[in-house]
Amino acid sequence: MKILERVQKIPGGMMVVPLILGAIINTFFPQIIKIGGFTEALGSQGFPTLIAAYLFCVGTKMTLKAAPVMLKRGFSILFAKVGIASLIAICVAKFFGGDLWGLSALAILAAMNDTNGGMFIALTSSLGDESDSGSYVVQSIETGPFLTMLILSGSGLANIPYMAMVSVIIPIALGAILGNLDKDIRNFCAKHGEILVPFFAFGLGNNINLKSVVSAGWTGVILGFATVVITGVVCIIVDRLTGGTGLAGAAASTTAGNAAATPKAIAMADPTFAAIAPIATLQVAASVIITALLTPILTTLVYKRNQKKKAKELNPEVEAVNSIS
Repeated sequence: MKILERVQKIPGGMMVVPLILGAIINTFFPQIIKIGGFTEALGSQGFPTLIAAYLFCVGTKMTLKAAPVMLKRGFSILFAKVGIASLIAICVAKFFGGDLWGLSALAILAAMNDTNGGMFIALTSSLGDESDSGSYVVQSIETGPFLTMLILSGSGLANIPYMAMVSVIIPIALGAILGNLDKDIRNFCAKHGEILVPFFAFGLGNNINLKSVVSAGWTGVILGFATVVITGVVCIIVDRLTGGTGLAGAAASTTAGNAAATPKAIAMADPTFAAIAPIATLQVAASVIITALLTPILTTLVYKRNQKKKAKELNPEVEAVNSIS
């Protein structure tokens, strides 16, 4: 039936499809899962454990051998993306009461500050060079809810206990340590870590009731467009200022599939976010799909512009004749 192949053709499908399936079951047939034992553990109860395992696998990918150029550009793009996301989220919280056109500061921050690593690497590997794709070594720090927790807590928008943030970073740190000590562990987790995504996505969906978030669709589309346009422009500019072509900056304008898990993780740490977490989750999930569709277009446009510029520099006389004719 080629179910997996069809799911993978959907942008962010391995995250989005199980999430929606879990939400449908929780909304219309909740008793199917809530029977206790391993079956219920596969649903909402097992969500934190699966996330922890996934964060460990992410940590193993953080190597210490990145070239200085990669580090420079990677940190620049990271600070640009997280910085603009934080600025917008804080402004929404401070000046719009935490809600702008149905988008919460939580949803905006979760969607805008976490890059889809798979798409970034795929785009930069096919259209860019080694320094473009290598810059993700630093950007992978964005992965997971830790930075969002840190920003919300540091800006006074959330009351998140210190140990809650520590509990998020420990699996990543352990993974990073073991991944650098043993490349076989890093390779093993890199190959198999993604298998956890549909399982924790399904568990996340089991915490969502579609009846209460039916209006989240169009706001999620807006969030996706805003993520590509705003973070894309800012990251392209910063990438060029630090010696890049702007291609890596354009490729960073996505929302990571795992970002849909961030609102729930924040709500677990600070219960005051529990009411908006389901809506924020679907909005971020919508942003995953929209950015997965638009970011390749933006990156291709930047690539074509760079190619034209390079051709003009190599053949100035030909370009001059063409412009006169």
